[in-house]
Amino acid sequence: MQEIGIEEGFLVLKTQNESNDIQHISKLIDSSYIQFHFCLKGRAIFHYNQGNYAIDIKEDEALLLYNPRRDLPINLEVNSKTWILSVVIPIKKFHALFSEEADYIHFLDQENIDKKYYGTKQINPAMSVVLSQMLNFNMHSAIERLYLKGKIYELLALYFNKPEDTDFEQCPFLADEDNVRRIRKAKDIVISRMSEPPSLQELADEIGLNLKRLKEGFKQVYGDSVYSFLFDYKMEYARKLLEAGTMNVNEVGLKVGYSTASHFIAAFKKKYGTTPKKYTMALN
Repeated sequence: MQEIGIEEGFLVLKTQNESNDIQHISKLIDSSYIQFHFCLKGRAIFHYNQGNYAIDIKEDEALLLYNPRRDLPINLEVNSKTWILSVVIPIKKFHALFSEEADYIHFLDQENIDKKYYGTKQINPAMSVVLSQMLNFNMHSAIERLYLKGKIYELLALYFNKPEDTDFEQCPFLADEDNVRRIRKAKDIVISRMSEPPSLQELADEIGLNLKRLKEGFKQVYGDSVYSFLFDYKMEYARKLLEAGTMNVNEVGLKVGYSTASHFIAAFKKKYGTTPKKYTMALN
């Protein structure tokens, strides 16, 4: 585990097990801190309470831990070929970041502020990009901490962001489990055929919903339109292929459905603000 101190009590921890063996890592963390753990690759297990309690974290999952009544030391079992990036922040500092929006984050409101909170969620494509940048940056040592501090704030904003018009409890459409199942099927279809996705009408016919219900339901479940969701998914998939280094830019573009390299390069730059070539050069 590589430890980088951003400022007093504010840490970034990088854990990369490239060996073929399981590694065990420990670090003392007391109850005054909130912990964020992001698994970029592989799988790991956090052990607590003398090994009597365990939390599993898998690839593309994030784990948030906070217990103001008990220390939560890191006792981590890291599988082979696993990468984890962790952010540890004093709860007072974290609360100050969101002091005006405490009600937006429910475990910070007055009713819950002294209660423990453990939660997992999926790492979305935007968070993946920031995490990759935090692992692979090439900065002068004099500004390394400033760069990481900015990226941590960006990561936290993305972690807690949610579509303002998504209200799962109030949406009558989502009360129907069959409708939700059909929308999830639609997502699986467009992902499996991302190189040649169906039209919205074809997709609606295939899952057995009318076009309006498909559009509204997809936005409610996934917080985005079908094709915006697919675009983000394709760019994230392409980014991971580029990082793997087994395909060139043309091959990656074809894999995600772009018949010409120029169209893929334009799409990638629109999403990430840089070209695929420059992105891979920055990684190296």
